[in-house]
Amino acid sequence: MIEFVQQGATCYLKGQLSQTQVIALWPQRHSLLSESTSELSLAQLEYSDSAGVAFLLALVRDHQGPLRLCAPSAQLKKLIDLYDLQSFFSEATH
Repeated sequence: MIEFVQQGATCYLKGQLSQTQVIALWPQRHSLLSESTSELSLAQLEYSDSAGVAFLLALVRDHQGPLRLCAPSAQLKKLIDLYDLQSFFSEATH
């Protein structure tokens, strides 16, 4: 289960993001975030597989304006390091 919780310009991603969720979310990816969202907090994302990481990068690519992926969990950091994606993620939230 995955949840998108919008609070101001930040959207908090909660739950797990694996291939099953990505398949379900893919058709609605353009409407998951409000246009004013500038930051996607991943601190409460309990688990992500490589499909989830690809989905997050697609959200950044398809978003109306700049979108920062921030505060990845320890599990997600391992995938970020494995795929050398550090430039797409930020440790801090604002």
